[in-house]
Amino acid sequence: MDNTPVSEGSTTEGLPLAVSLGPVLQLQQLKSQRTLLEKRTWLVCLLAFGLGIFGFLAAQVLMHLIGLITNLCFYGRFSFAFSNPSTHLLGLWVIGVPIAGGLVVGVMARYGSKAIRGHGIPEAMETVLVNESKIPARVTLLKPISAAISIGTGGPFGAEGPIIATGGAFGSLIGQWVKTSSVERKILLASGAAAGMAATFGSPVSSVLLAVELLLFEFRPRSLVPVALASATAAGLRLLVMGSTPIFAMPHIADPTGWALPIYALLGALFGVLAVGVTRAVYLVEDFFENHVRLHWMWWPAIGAVAVGICGYLVPRTLGVRYDNISAALSSQLPLTALAVLALMKWLSWTVSLASGTSGGTLAPLFTIGSSLGAVAGGAVLAMFPHCGVNVRVAALVGMAALFT
Repeated sequence: MDNTPVSEGSTTEGLPLAVSLGPVLQLQQLKSQRTLLEKRTWLVCLLAFGLGIFGFLAAQVLMHLIGLITNLCFYGRFSFAFSNPSTHLLGLWVIGVPIAGGLVVGVMARYGSKAIRGHGIPEAMETVLVNESKIPARVTLLKPISAAISIGTGGPFGAEGPIIATGGAFGSLIGQWVKTSSVERKILLASGAAAGMAATFGSPVSSVLLAVELLLFEFRPRSLVPVALASATAAGLRLLVMGSTPIFAMPHIADPTGWALPIYALLGALFGVLAVGVTRAVYLVEDFFENHVRLHWMWWPAIGAVAVGICGYLVPRTLGVRYDNISAALSSQLPLTALAVLALMKWLSWTVSLASGTSGGTLAPLFTIGSSLGAVAGGAVLAMFPHCGVNVRVAALVGMAALFT
């Protein structure tokens, strides 16, 4: 339909028209535009529903692929079961496993796509802001494979970042295939990313909020509805297949008493400052690789993996995803000294490895470090002030949340 504005008293061809008919034709044109807009909105919602299904499937495939690589590299067996690499019997040879994984990831980044480096979310933000939400098709395939190799060979990362990046990449790809606008591609990219997170953690609401904050940058219904639909679809499929058990189980906790709430607030502020230091440490190590390592960046992931291997040899719990470390900190299943050592070594291996440009997520490492240090801080406060009402488990939860934000 011709979108030429209709002036009062004439048709779109400029022919004379009764004055009273001008507003009528304008109303008809507005209705036509609304109908077209509604059709596009329905199309985006339909695609977002499909992205919700894809996000769940991508999460399952990646987790099984990580399990396969972990079993092959640490135990020499062919199994897709999600395994714990810390019970290996490799001795000192375990240091070579992450290095081998780093070599493979470096080669994939150089000859496949440089976009697979990093944990995925900053790259997705850059794509939205700079490249009109267009992600190359090969990233959709190479990102999860490189992340599975990195994590499966002992990398101290989480699977959630690559899953989010993969969902976002597929959303962008669908948007390019269907010939959508840059705004619609951004919505589809955010929908795929939210679906990936919801499929991993079973948290549809926080997944939508994360996508809005980091990728959408707006709160309009046209954007929120498709993202919420994709997130709810992925979370619903996870509920049907895996049940309602939370990924980080915690026992019942009584309401805080005494000085507990002010102390938790103070701990949150301190961990917020610590979060700034953690981020700057990653940038400092990145600058070291950029300015002082003369080898091609293809070799950097293998160099960073040396720290992963050494830390994994000294503290095997630092190897791999190890969501159970977070549950152990939240449930007080480990001594505080063990949690302190775990937090330090996990931070060291994660910082060096991430700064070297390998592939993997940051949520699980930050959750591990934050919950462990939070439990240690809560235990220290409780030792000094036994009647303050602080619960070590709540302190672990505060540390986990504050360090991530």
